[in-house]
Amino acid sequence: MSIPVTIIGGYLGAGKTTLINQVLRQADGLRIAVLVNEFGALSIDEDLIEAQEGDVISIAGGCVCCAFGDNLIGAIADMVAMVPAPQHIVIEASGVAIPQAIAATLSLVAGVQLAGIVVLADAETVEARARDTYMGDTILRQISGADVILLTKPDLVEDVAPVTAWLQNMSDAAAIVATAHGRCPNAVVLGVTHTAVSLPTQGLLDHSAQYRSFSFAQTGETDAAVFAQALADTHLGLLRAKGFVRQPDGALFEVQVVGVRWAVSLATAGHGLVCIGLRDRIAEGRIQDLAARHGFHPSRA
Repeated sequence: MSIPVTIIGGYLGAGKTTLINQVLRQADGLRIAVLVNEFGALSIDEDLIEAQEGDVISIAGGCVCCAFGDNLIGAIADMVAMVPAPQHIVIEASGVAIPQAIAATLSLVAGVQLAGIVVLADAETVEARARDTYMGDTILRQISGADVILLTKPDLVEDVAPVTAWLQNMSDAAAIVATAHGRCPNAVVLGVTHTAVSLPTQGLLDHSAQYRSFSFAQTGETDAAVFAQALADTHLGLLRAKGFVRQPDGALFEVQVVGVRWAVSLATAGHGLVCIGLRDRIAEGRIQDLAARHGFHPSRA
């Protein structure tokens, strides 16, 4: 099965380093490999670091951070070849990089699959930055290509509604989530990466009661691509969905949905489906009706 890859983008100062440190703190046993242009551009919290050797930092819990310089394809191939291999790869794009261009390179490496593009935008500065003569076009391209936009530093503005509306206008396909201090569940940033999804309600994620998750078990069969495309309907209010779909011909597919992006790939094992959205936006009834039509019913697991 291919290793999922999440690309984290956004301009300098938007909060990428804070988010990635939180992702590593919340790994919960998941082996994550973080790839960065250079270590100097990403400060991993010292208490997470177990050892550093050459271009690789070993992080508590089996995670690693690797500097790839100009050889991203080679670094990804090295991660795929690791024993044991990482279970998720995170690519931290530089502040001037276009995440969609990085995503295009993934097709050149066997054994990986894009799990989504997450772009950070500073609530206080993003509109002004987007009007900048030199950086504005880059920032708008970053935003327009995002599957999920994390609106950071919302506490620095009186009302996030205007900037949220502006971002939605710039990228009508992206799901927008306001988050302070990088506090966003890995299930939202990376996608559903465990058979069970945990959304803590205290500690690092003390605000995560804003999220709602639903688990489903399959009791029938359906076309995986048709179901995945239906889950990507913006009217459902989903941020993420991931699971396994058995088709009428017996084939098993893994389904991944992030925002309006959806993908299916052959799988050898797995079961169940998990959907995650913002509590005040998710259309619970519509999701349950859709799931039922495709042979899925609510599950406690």
